[in-house]
Amino acid sequence: MDAKIHRNRAVSNNLTSAISYSQTQDGFLQKVTKALDRMSELATFALDGTKSASDKENYNTEFTELKSYISDIGTKDFNGVSLFDGTAMAVTKDSEGATWNLNASSMNAVDVTSVIASDFAVTSSNAVSTINSAIENIATHRAKVGANIQRLQFNQEQISILNENLSATVSRIKDVNVAEESMQFARYNILVQSGTAMLTQANLIPQNTLRLLS
Repeated sequence: MDAKIHRNRAVSNNLTSAISYSQTQDGFLQKVTKALDRMSELATFALDGTKSASDKENYNTEFTELKSYISDIGTKDFNGVSLFDGTAMAVTKDSEGATWNLNASSMNAVDVTSVIASDFAVTSSNAVSTINSAIENIATHRAKVGANIQRLQFNQEQISILNENLSATVSRIKDVNVAEESMQFARYNILVQSGTAMLTQANLIPQNTLRLLS
């Protein structure tokens, strides 16, 4: 039981790391959504026929920087582990070594590839609809990451409850009941003292008899 308690603590630590990993994913995806929102706004500005070519070029400058920003997020990692390479990361779920896989995270899977394509500009004919599609896909992807976080948290709570009960069981087995043991000690101490006193009295009787005979 002690070994299982220690393993459960290790599992809880692993789950905490996985939660941090997933929360980091969600944080970056929030930033991607914000960048896409701004790109959508810029693309809408560029549809204005009253805007000059110079105005649209200025819009495209920011648009291009946001494309690079989103592309860079796709390469981020967490403690050396890629956040968005599409690999389903295995997570320990119990003290017996069983695992389950998180929903995989891939920037390509949420279809932002077309948004960060080299020829995609603020004045592209389908810019607004392409970006809107990417925004919806990012929202779906965030829902999957959110599901990961919820399951990890519930699993961690389950491990915590299990460890509390295991610790209580071990305590009942190993710990001394101080009140009961104190009572037993007092009882046996009285019996020892009484026995000693009776033995002393028994030893005195022959001595007294000898004195009377002499």
